[in-house]
Amino acid sequence: MSIASSPGAKLFIIYTGGTIGMAFDDATGTLVPMGFREIKYHIPELAKLGYEFDMHAFNPPMDSSNMSPEIWIELANIIYTHYANYDGFIILHGSDTMAFTASALSFMLENLAKPVILTGSQLPIGEIRTDAKENIITTMEIAAAKKNGKARVPEVCIYFDYDLFRGNRTKKYNTETFEAFNSFNYPSLAEAGIDIKYNDQFILDYPREPFQINTRLNVNIAVLKMFPGITPHAVNAVLQTPQLKAVILETFGNGNTITAPWFIDCLKKTIDEGIIVLDRTQCDGGSVELGRYETSAYLKDAGVISGHDMTFEAAVTKLMYLLAQGYPVEKVKQLLEISLKGELTEK
Repeated sequence: MSIASSPGAKLFIIYTGGTIGMAFDDATGTLVPMGFREIKYHIPELAKLGYEFDMHAFNPPMDSSNMSPEIWIELANIIYTHYANYDGFIILHGSDTMAFTASALSFMLENLAKPVILTGSQLPIGEIRTDAKENIITTMEIAAAKKNGKARVPEVCIYFDYDLFRGNRTKKYNTETFEAFNSFNYPSLAEAGIDIKYNDQFILDYPREPFQINTRLNVNIAVLKMFPGITPHAVNAVLQTPQLKAVILETFGNGNTITAPWFIDCLKKTIDEGIIVLDRTQCDGGSVELGRYETSAYLKDAGVISGHDMTFEAAVTKLMYLLAQGYPVEKVKQLLEISLKGELTEK
């Protein structure tokens, strides 16, 4: 879609920080945050887009490694406050935890009818070969795009290096190339070349209910990553975490683990205590298939829940979201295996 096809679009930009707004400090030899004025200085093309845009800048800008559920709640509230006055929202964000933020917002922003697109860069905006300019400019075009008077992409997304991905299907997988993100189990929503090609069949349907936010989150979860030689002490250290409500069990292949009696007994004891155990594969691509092999049939019998093909980031944030809604444990388990915001492929 060309720039001219969205005249008068009004966008809201939220600048949280990250590499995209960093500059090299000669005195310290480190990268330090710039303000949004400096970002606009480095991208004079913004004035040529023909869009109106306002912004909210975090002060001071934050490194995305310090991202937290409290900031996700703040972002959701900012979007809610300005929702009626803008056609789309752009979040400039550090890449390291961008997929966590995108996943969290996908659940917290209910009945979203406008684009909320996160982007950033691998090189600071002041670098000659920076990827920041293209990422910001194309993100603005997509956020402004409409079809038949409605937002072209009414969901939370990540745009990076010519691809637009569903936010809760995306993960950062590379620190050394401009192609930092990928969506291994779901196609891209749009591809930016000479034109922007939208893959409409993969984009969420326009909602029928009014927009609202749900900012309740419960962070009492833990992660147990399997490896050959894992000990009972290591397993129990995770499963006996105080106030624990749920565990993400990161397994091998299609969802397989060791079948040692002590391990299965530990899981059964944990589940009997009302703690949810969600199985997701350590592999980037593919899905958990509980019961396909003997080494996962034990898990299914013990009451472990399948994470299907969810990313780690989606599993973490979906659990935080569901655990905070006051549902009975069985209801949470049921919803974990259902696609709420396109985060998994139901079997």
